[in-house]
Amino acid sequence: MGADRDRRADQPAGRGADQPRVGAFAGQRARGGGDAPAGREPAAHRRRLRGPCDAPDARRGPGHPLHRGDLPGRVGELPGRRDLAGRQRLGGDGRPQPDRPVHPAVGGGAARTADRAAVGGREPGVRPVAARSSDRSGGTLTVVEVRNLTVAAGGREIVSGVSFALAAGEVTALVGESGSGKTTTALALLGERPAGASVTGSVEVAGVAVDADRPPEPGLVGYIPQHPSAALNPVRRIGSVLHEIARLHVRAGTRAERRRLVRARVLEALRQAQLPDGDELLRRYPHQLSGGQQQRVVLAHELVGRPRVVVADEPTTGQDAVTRARLVGELRAVAAQGIAVLLLTHDLDLVRELAHRVLVMNGGGIVESGSRREVLGSPRHDYTKRLIAAQPGRTAEPGCTGGGRPLVTVSAVTAGHGRVDTLREVTLDIRAGDKLAVVGRSGSGKTTLARCIAGLHPHRLGEIRLDEDLLSPRLRRRTRDQLARIQYVFQDARASFNEFVPVLDQVARTAERLRGATSSAARAEAIEGLARLGVAESGAARLPRSLSGGELQRAALVRALLSGPELLICDEITSGLDALTQAELLGLLNGVHRDTGTALVVITHDLAVATSLADRLLIMHEGEIAEQGETEAVLAAPKHAATRELLDAAMQSRAPLGGVHSNEPASSARGSMSV
Repeated sequence: MGADRDRRADQPAGRGADQPRVGAFAGQRARGGGDAPAGREPAAHRRRLRGPCDAPDARRGPGHPLHRGDLPGRVGELPGRRDLAGRQRLGGDGRPQPDRPVHPAVGGGAARTADRAAVGGREPGVRPVAARSSDRSGGTLTVVEVRNLTVAAGGREIVSGVSFALAAGEVTALVGESGSGKTTTALALLGERPAGASVTGSVEVAGVAVDADRPPEPGLVGYIPQHPSAALNPVRRIGSVLHEIARLHVRAGTRAERRRLVRARVLEALRQAQLPDGDELLRRYPHQLSGGQQQRVVLAHELVGRPRVVVADEPTTGQDAVTRARLVGELRAVAAQGIAVLLLTHDLDLVRELAHRVLVMNGGGIVESGSRREVLGSPRHDYTKRLIAAQPGRTAEPGCTGGGRPLVTVSAVTAGHGRVDTLREVTLDIRAGDKLAVVGRSGSGKTTLARCIAGLHPHRLGEIRLDEDLLSPRLRRRTRDQLARIQYVFQDARASFNEFVPVLDQVARTAERLRGATSSAARAEAIEGLARLGVAESGAARLPRSLSGGELQRAALVRALLSGPELLICDEITSGLDALTQAELLGLLNGVHRDTGTALVVITHDLAVATSLADRLLIMHEGEIAEQGETEAVLAAPKHAATRELLDAAMQSRAPLGGVHSNEPASSARGSMSV
């Protein structure tokens, strides 16, 4: 009996023969069948937890009791779960999975040194593997090989005849507008495909063929999704999930040793993901983090597993210039360890800094490829030329600041999460007709300030007035007129729509509820507004999962405008959009301001967006206003250190391409960046 107890203590908890099979996520609630929403990154959010239990089973259909699309709402995509079969190192089909050598540490650091010292230079229970960056002939080792990949669904080709290779230690950027096929191509590396799609061609990862029936070995390919909020379990603390993932990769001899090594791994991953204060975040829930912090937590999830290939889907979405520069350094450190990185991005500045090779996608195919210098310095295809030309500039255009009456007055407002104040005694005036950009690092309090004004986050101290009327800190206590006059456009447009109701109905509902319009009149207004912004009625009549990110962002903008607001707050609405769509959306916002006189408050990390849109600039730092004034004046002569830091990081990302004969990323040509 004692021997049995000792044996159980040394083994991960698992499902015995007499135990029922449980669902894939912790705390899930079962419900009836239904198709998994295809609008988000399908199943990719689940894969970013690289544990043995994450071996996908693409053969599970909607009727299967474990099909994750069958769970209510977002719960079907919430990581932090651990099915019991995984703890016995069983795959999705119940067969044992082989032990996989864990890749060497990414980025090094004191924590890994301590781990190795525990057992004479390597982590307990892990076979040492040398980082490989070249093959026997001295050339670059190819980790991923894609040949003539074609994905077709609904009678059309989403991806058409795509071929490329990923080399160990190199960063390959896949750029293109929304709907060009980037994410579908990347998910093929994980053996995934859209529901009902047919796939031809071949994909090899580390020399092994990968498809829907033969997914890559768990932990081999890491995936970082674009929308971090959909990849985090809202009912579990950050530290709980990270420790759970780390335990799957640590197989030391004793429980105390495992506990120590697990914590070392977690802290190392947080440091590599640019969360130096990560220890303080471990007890927080996802909703208590900013969008940028959520993105870095998801990156830490992947780094815990040390994959051979990392697919980063818009990793800098919602990141401020300083954090973005540091994240670039960490991704470069990942590649330096011999890991192949596939970077899906709309950010051409990021491509200039980080990528070795560039693939440009349009209409499902690769229209141009080559070294970073060749593609960005001397583009050949018309689409590539238009993509580069659409980038917003860094120079502020002269404009007139809003000189109207005070519309919203914020007086000594303090707000936060629990005992932590993220906003401290902020005072601000927003005038009628203002175009104000609020810029700052992740966690500086930008979004908290905007949500307090909109009534989405209650403030503890201070007051907010609309004209002369005192606004309640809570949304439900505000009048219908107050709700209509202040509207909010969210960063994640897809998450702001009910996935089971057609987009057109949701847009029209604003005019019905806030202006008292009849159903037919509201629907007609919605159709007209959507058409004006380039969303056809036939498309808007579909469910949100059928529309691209850019289309949903336009629909969210129309939905807010139908209430006839006097103040429109836009929270990072250009992040994650390609240069062409971003330029179009900025033009739409300028048009709305010109035609209606609506005051605009734009929350952004991107100084280029701020300078191309706003007349006034407000810099947030550690929950306080560091600096504010006319955009041109603030950028020309910054007074606060936080402003100078943001400007320096932004200018660094716009540095010229490497030397004439160099294919190194721009920042590599300048020298190593301090991280």
